[in-house]
Amino acid sequence: MIKPLTVFVTGATGNQGGAVARALIKNNHNVVALTRNKESVAANELAKLGAEVIEGSLDAPQLLIDTLKRVDTLFLMGSPMETSVEKETTQGIAIVDAAKAANVGHLVYSSVANADKNTGIPHFESKYKVEQYIRSLDIPFTICAPVAFMENIIAPWSIDAFKARKIVQALPGEIKLQQVSLRNLGEFVAGIIEKRADVFGQRFDIAGDEVSGNEMANILTNATHQTISYESFPTSELRKLSDDMATMFEWLADAGYDVDMRKLHNRFNNVNWQNYNQWAESANWSVLNH
Repeated sequence: MIKPLTVFVTGATGNQGGAVARALIKNNHNVVALTRNKESVAANELAKLGAEVIEGSLDAPQLLIDTLKRVDTLFLMGSPMETSVEKETTQGIAIVDAAKAANVGHLVYSSVANADKNTGIPHFESKYKVEQYIRSLDIPFTICAPVAFMENIIAPWSIDAFKARKIVQALPGEIKLQQVSLRNLGEFVAGIIEKRADVFGQRFDIAGDEVSGNEMANILTNATHQTISYESFPTSELRKLSDDMATMFEWLADAGYDVDMRKLHNRFNNVNWQNYNQWAESANWSVLNH
C-alpha cells in the first residue's frame, strides 16, 4: 500500500493538470489544486472529487510558498498559449525558486518530448530553459515530457474543423505522429510521483501510439460512425498565424518525436497504455451531434 502523498498541482483546471489531479485522487492521494478562479466549473468538479482548490497564479509564486511548504510534491506545468514563450520560462523559473525555498521533496516538471534535442521550436526551447534551470539547483526533480495529445483534435483551435468532420493539420496525411492520451499522461505522472527517489534526476519522453493523419481519420470514422476526413495544408499558411507552430509542424514532418515506446511501456507497465484506436473507442463524441 502506497502512503498517501499531498501533491500541489498547477494547471489543475486545464487538460494536463486536470488529468494528473484526477489520477492522483483515484490513487488516494491528496491534491492541492491551483486555479485562477475557484468558482469555475472545472474547479468545482475537482472540489467534488476531494481536491483542495486554492486560488492563485504563477505570476505570484511568493504567495504560494506557504502552501508549498506543506506538500510532498509539486507538479509544475506552463503554457505559452495565453502569454508568450518568454513569460512561460520566467514563470517556470520563478515557481521553481519558490519550490526550492519551500524545500519541496519532489518537483515533477511537465516539458515536451524532444525539447532537449535542439529543435529550434520556440515553445520547446522555452520549456527546455526551465528544465536546465531545474537541473542547476539542488532539488529532487523528474522531467515528464509528453508528445502531442490525442485530444488535440478536439482542442479549441481545432474543434470547429472536427465538428465539420475534418482533421485539419499542417502535416502531410502519410506522416506518422507520436501521440498520447491525457488519461495516460495523468496515470504516468501519478506513477512517477509515487516512485519518488527511484526517478529523481531522470527525464522521460512519453508516447502511447504513432499514427498518420490518414490513419487517424479512418480510426475516427469507425469510432464515431461518421465519415471523418483528413486535410493537410502548407506550413506557409500556418506561419501567417504563428511562426512557432509552423516551425513545429515543419520539424514534425522532417524529424518528429522519437520516443522508444516499447521500452517506455515495458518499464511503466502500471499505465494502461492506450493506442489511438482504444482512445477513440473510449472517447465521448457527442460534440459531433451539436
